[in-house]
Amino acid sequence: MIRSIRARMLALAAVWITVALLAAFLAIGAVLDRFVSERYDAELQSVADTLIAGIDVEDDGDIDVDDTPTDPRFQLPLSGWYWQIRADGRLVDKSESLFDASFALIDDSGRRGPGPGYGRGPQSEPLRVLTESFTIPDSDAQFSVIVTAPAREVWDSLAQVRRPLAISLAVLGLGLAIAVAVQVFAGLGSTRRLGDDLRRVRAGKAERLARPGVSELDPLVAEINAALDQNATLLARSRQHLGNLAHSLKTPLAALSNDLPADHAGQALIARMDRLIGWHLRRARSAQPRTLGQRTPVCEVIDDIMLVLRRPMEEKSMRTEISCPDRVFFAGERQDLEEMIGNLAENAVKWGRSVLRITVLPGLTIRIEDDGPGMADTDAPRALIRGARLDESGPPGSGLGLAIVADLAALNGGELRLERSDLGGLTAILSLPG
Repeated sequence: MIRSIRARMLALAAVWITVALLAAFLAIGAVLDRFVSERYDAELQSVADTLIAGIDVEDDGDIDVDDTPTDPRFQLPLSGWYWQIRADGRLVDKSESLFDASFALIDDSGRRGPGPGYGRGPQSEPLRVLTESFTIPDSDAQFSVIVTAPAREVWDSLAQVRRPLAISLAVLGLGLAIAVAVQVFAGLGSTRRLGDDLRRVRAGKAERLARPGVSELDPLVAEINAALDQNATLLARSRQHLGNLAHSLKTPLAALSNDLPADHAGQALIARMDRLIGWHLRRARSAQPRTLGQRTPVCEVIDDIMLVLRRPMEEKSMRTEISCPDRVFFAGERQDLEEMIGNLAENAVKWGRSVLRITVLPGLTIRIEDDGPGMADTDAPRALIRGARLDESGPPGSGLGLAIVADLAALNGGELRLERSDLGGLTAILSLPG
């Protein structure tokens, strides 16, 4: 089964053009065949009428033919142009082209009913045969006249007429095929452009689809744009609800934590609940479908995050090494990119000693490195599990940052890898769609 609409249309057009041209060839060819055949038959009929008019029966019963055809073809031996006259089966006269042969040797069984037909000549050559039976006043004899033309000559004339017809129809078919192909490709060009626009929206290079200006596609584009708007509205509403839920849960926990002594056993449970609530809320947020058509400049996000981390870095006397080429974009929402880079950069500042290095590579790959203690290669998979902390004696944290980054990266079609840095600490490699 043909899956391409373009191929289906071209195949269907090819079938119909072929059928139509073949039918036209047969119909027009039949008309031309009849025209050519009738021209030869009219010529034979004229010769037969001339012979009939020239027959004279004498008083003594002798039969003379006063007027015979002067066409040299009837004088050329065995030319296929023959005539003969019979009376009661007896040969009365014949054309010089027959020599000593007569039409007694001609098989006219190919004739079907009255009028011209095909038969065989003295040498079994195919002939176009016209036979006329008649009587003459004052004579009781039954006369017949047979006039023939070579069938090959008739067929050659038919071929000469059919050949230009076939060439003309072939050229017409080629022109129609080209016109159909141009029409199909031009007609479906709007769908191809629609697909390109959709890819641009998915890649974050456009927020909405442009109207193609085609009456069949404009309603579809309008519905897709409405779906994009609805997606953005629902996403914003979901995030608002999540924020409200986070506030309604965390505020009572903070009040409860303040009411209990610092060394109370419930503080550990409160901290655990706070970590779990934070995890599930942030996980729920990351699981929300992203708004299509977003395109976020990476360098701007990095600059904003470094402003937030400036104070903790100054307290540790850390320096930054940032390499970010201009006009690098993330095909997703700014909030997601800020969440991912912010968590990784914050983690690097917590564990690093003196250097934070951020490198943005084409394609889009973001490397965030520090010179902290790092981690063993076997610990990297466990570090991406929610709530996991490899070193409880290290800086405070919930153990959720890396897991959230991994989830957000996967949601946006990317991935997070952890490796050993050349600086001695950890390298977080974030691969995202650009």
